[in-house]
Amino acid sequence: MLPTSDDIAKFISIAPDANEGKALIFLQASDRWANSLDEALSLFYENPDQYSHPPAKCNQDKAPETDTEGLPPSYESQINPVSRPHREPHTNVVSQAGDIRARDEQDMQNMLQNIQRIYQIYNSDIEPEHENGDYVTCNCEAHQYKRKKAKRVGVQNMWSKAVMYPGEKAYHDSYQTLVFSNNPYNRISTPYGLANYVMRRPDPARYTLSVRQTIALNARLNMKAQTAVNAMEPQCNIWKLDDPAVSGQGIALPRQVDEKTAGNIATDKPSKLSTFKRALSKRSADKSVGKADRMVERARELRDAILKEENGRWPDSESREIVAVYQERVGMTQKIAELRTQYPLEYLHLLRAGYFEPIPVDWATRVSNPLKFQIDALSGWRGITPTWRGYENTAEERLYWVLNHRVGGKGAWMKPDFISAMDMARDRMATAVEPPPAYYSPDDTFRLQDASEEYSRQVMPAPFRAFDLPETAADNTMILLDVSGSMGFDPVRPVYKEYLVTGFSSSTQPKNKDVAKAIIRRFTDAMSNHDHNTYGYQLVTFANRANNIGFINHANLNDMWNNVNFGGGTRVMMGWQKIKDLHFQRYSESAIYHPVYGWQAGPRTPMLRLLLLLDGEATDMDEFELDLLGLSWVHVTIFLIGVDGCPHHHRHANELQRISQANPHVSFVEAQGKTPERYVTHELLKRHLGYDVSISEFERLEQFPASAEPPVYAE
Repeated sequence: MLPTSDDIAKFISIAPDANEGKALIFLQASDRWANSLDEALSLFYENPDQYSHPPAKCNQDKAPETDTEGLPPSYESQINPVSRPHREPHTNVVSQAGDIRARDEQDMQNMLQNIQRIYQIYNSDIEPEHENGDYVTCNCEAHQYKRKKAKRVGVQNMWSKAVMYPGEKAYHDSYQTLVFSNNPYNRISTPYGLANYVMRRPDPARYTLSVRQTIALNARLNMKAQTAVNAMEPQCNIWKLDDPAVSGQGIALPRQVDEKTAGNIATDKPSKLSTFKRALSKRSADKSVGKADRMVERARELRDAILKEENGRWPDSESREIVAVYQERVGMTQKIAELRTQYPLEYLHLLRAGYFEPIPVDWATRVSNPLKFQIDALSGWRGITPTWRGYENTAEERLYWVLNHRVGGKGAWMKPDFISAMDMARDRMATAVEPPPAYYSPDDTFRLQDASEEYSRQVMPAPFRAFDLPETAADNTMILLDVSGSMGFDPVRPVYKEYLVTGFSSSTQPKNKDVAKAIIRRFTDAMSNHDHNTYGYQLVTFANRANNIGFINHANLNDMWNNVNFGGGTRVMMGWQKIKDLHFQRYSESAIYHPVYGWQAGPRTPMLRLLLLLDGEATDMDEFELDLLGLSWVHVTIFLIGVDGCPHHHRHANELQRISQANPHVSFVEAQGKTPERYVTHELLKRHLGYDVSISEFERLEQFPASAEPPVYAE
């Protein structure tokens, strides 16, 4: 008897990498029938490609191919396509300038980071200087970078023109035309000390002074810019210009002379002075009318530009519905409507930059996109909002704009400046205490690798607070693991002198990848005991790219771990996109795929519960947090692994803590140094499962799964 459609559906739901054809092949298992679904799945996990050339009897029953034109290649025949007319991607001056800027944006950032390593500069905002040598002829790394940077002035001017508000002036810090660049940061003190070496080194006191001056100037310029933009907004309702009842609303028109006044003037004896005054009055009235006409015309042009941009971005009802749902979920519907009516100039700028819609799916896998652009006030690389100065990149700028414009927001979400962020990190580090002795364990990773008996002091997490409904059998648990190079390095912490990093010192604790493996083992064992899942949980890794490792469980974790490779950067959006792909492949019948915004969950789409393990700040963490703000079908629990006594770890922990407060769909747990792994696992389970797991229940869940051998910890 051939496998039923239910058998195939069950196979795909457990092994989402398989399509209907592959499910059928493994259920039939070539020339012998699979005795059960479990056996078919086991064959699949052993080698998914072992039956890549099925015999004819399988081909005749193969499911018909589905048209997936326009969808990513990973979406196979299980996708329910949504037919729509083909259209070219929408573009505007911001996206066009962004496309050109993106061509070498990442190369420039990589080049700067490489030079900073060569010159032993560890603060990311300090560019290298060279004492000797001519700018044109010297071939040192610093001057190579500055020459390449100068060649980007044309691209920088194009970007500035695309994002500047009326009346603003572009500037830069190119050596070639620095005198005439109108750069307001020219008077900021240099972070470099006196020239005692060929390679100039930053000085701690001078760097602190430079940062403080920059922070103060940023605040003044931001306030001035926002005031100027507000003053340029139309003094009328641009959406009622053609309504005769309110024509000219808000515009100061010249006062009309009434008949009584005119009669009195006519009976008086005319004089040369009065004639002159009447001439001036008439000329002034004509000038005022002309000014009012020009204001109305500019308002009409602004209105037409907004309508053109809206119709280009959202050309069909499906796109508009997705955008409306996004705005409602993020909590910006009211503010966006207010901007459109009362501040249309700023509304148009933000509209062109995509502030009012979900992040396009295409951006997640691009090396550089409009949310990865560096903001550098000293060099003149601008952001989108009038108050862009002080943000690190366009994603961080947009994230804080959204947080500050949501309905029900708890006060202003101010991005801490660098000095404030470091002070708060040090304050947080000082609150660390001894971990609860009840969670001490002889098989913690640091005990197995080191003879030390002492745990590192830990900052206790915020008390558990339930928001999403507790986990159900229908929910989908997945794991996303950072495999960047730092996960495999020997842990080190920065050495600070004031706010300048002068070097690094080593920490006697396990590598972060070993701690991550131990936490994943404990977590999956407890989850297996909780939901009786014998197949395991899908593990996806990310660095510069994402990799689907497959389903991991108590029995196969050591073998599957051999497929995990460490190295590269930390691009969480690569992994997040892969997670979404796999989740919606599994539940595609309840969702739709939009060509711009990607997968959109339906009311019956199961909840995704994601455990994310990090050891530092991802380069695109702000993009990830932005994406999560508009989603109601996912709950993310973040575990941050840190180096003992590291201010960078606590600075990042403070940022994640703020995000978890802003978005209740995100929970956060961290640990540093020699970690009490049982305590971490218990806190992760509370947040992942959505209820306050008691200590007695946790002790039951952490036991080895039934009929399983104790784990082998040796590598």
